[in-house]
Amino acid sequence: MSLNIPRIQALCFDVDGTLSDTDDQYVAKFEKYLRPVSFLFKDGDAHHAARRLVMWSESPGNTLIGFPDRLGLDDELASVVDWLTRQKPPPLKHFILIDGIKEMLDALRGHYPMAVVTARNEAGTMRFLEEYDLAPYFDVIVTALTAEHSKPYPDPVLYAAEKMKVAPEDCLMIGDTTVDIRAGKRAGAQTLGVLCGFGEEKELRKYDADLILDTTAELDKVLLRA
Repeated sequence: MSLNIPRIQALCFDVDGTLSDTDDQYVAKFEKYLRPVSFLFKDGDAHHAARRLVMWSESPGNTLIGFPDRLGLDDELASVVDWLTRQKPPPLKHFILIDGIKEMLDALRGHYPMAVVTARNEAGTMRFLEEYDLAPYFDVIVTALTAEHSKPYPDPVLYAAEKMKVAPEDCLMIGDTTVDIRAGKRAGAQTLGVLCGFGEEKELRKYDADLILDTTAELDKVLLRA
């Protein structure tokens, strides 16, 4: 798969694992406790298990519906998580900006309208954007309760496209999990997976991400070289 770059007219960014890094201090702490039982994990990888645990603690909904559709219950699980999110939004957390993100946004500013499309609550999203002075880069900010349904439903991407006055199929959805890829695909957008968050290349490819990058910070080099 590859991107049709000339067709891209707007960008939609996830937050967790895409603009914001995981808190490595938490990962290291969990890894320390998991290392003695690392034999229980695939390939004995306690670090990978710790990252998964942090992912679950920060965003249980995305973790649940981010798993491959082993039971064929994607939409049913998404409905449950969507309901839970509206009853009790995820708590605030400490954010760490991924290296090179601000430079990437600086390079792309003026070339594309840009939106945040996240399943995180509004308070946490705005706190992150304001902490790193990122809000001015984005024309639209879509959080958990902005659209009728959250990701992996297409609603947030469709909402962002409408507000940016761009057809959904001319948008690029950027995210680190299959939740982001599925939302983008269902909206008709192109999709780009990144490996700087919780997503795994095998799963992102399974859901037909049009391109996969090691980090979101590389995006400007891909889009502006065309």
